[in-house]
Amino acid sequence: MLYTRSVLEELEDRSLAPYGFRSRDSRGRAYPQDEPGYRTCFQRDRDRILHCTPFRRLEYKTQVFVNDEGDYYRTRLTHTLEVAQIGRSMARALGANEDLVEAVCLAHDLGHPPFGHAGETVLNRLMADHGGFDHNKQSLRIVEKLECRYLEFAGLNLTWEVREGIVKHETEYDVADAGRYDPDKLGTLEAQLANPADELAYTAHDLDDGLRSGLLAPEELNGVAWWEFLKQSLAWDGAGFNRLWRHRIVRRLLGLKLLANNLL
Repeated sequence: MLYTRSVLEELEDRSLAPYGFRSRDSRGRAYPQDEPGYRTCFQRDRDRILHCTPFRRLEYKTQVFVNDEGDYYRTRLTHTLEVAQIGRSMARALGANEDLVEAVCLAHDLGHPPFGHAGETVLNRLMADHGGFDHNKQSLRIVEKLECRYLEFAGLNLTWEVREGIVKHETEYDVADAGRYDPDKLGTLEAQLANPADELAYTAHDLDDGLRSGLLAPEELNGVAWWEFLKQSLAWDGAGFNRLWRHRIVRRLLGLKLLANNLL
């Protein structure tokens, strides 16, 4: 049996919670296209993002440690993959549309410059006379204009909902400016899930990388509320810290923060 798009949409409709966004309800694309026979529109968007050049370029963009510090530290690419995994897990638990969440998560940092937020600060200052620089807007610019893969149009021609999720991405370090995308309204639940997925990913893996590198020592974290809560939840007094304890701590941090956000 082949699962055609109509079958996939029917399965999606039956499996999603009432508030989950159905791919068949999409506002569509800026340039009309026939949708593929065996993928939903959000699955197609996910695939277009995954195969585009800016996604591959994330490999050498800094998360915290620059690329030549070692193979074990996160890059902007591995961070993005972790965000997508966390986003899918949350979507599945909540009955939201996993494919839409994954597409937004995979695209959320396409416009990020090298050297993390420090690089963005410098670019924003240098571009002050030209409207500044914001990586959310740059991500949207990439998928709407800069990535050239088709004769018929510029950009990736993603669905309205994925583009809305990109431009409305917002965390402690990202302030959304939605412009043409219903700026007075929140995005879909799926777009909103990309925000805590991003925060959960960088909180956990920044701690992991900091401890691995030695820039953070466990005893330096004593007194920090989350650290003390983690130790208590693991029945650990802080003694005998090693690689396996680091992995246990990071796993528990992810689990506890998911629970704290009422997501699992």
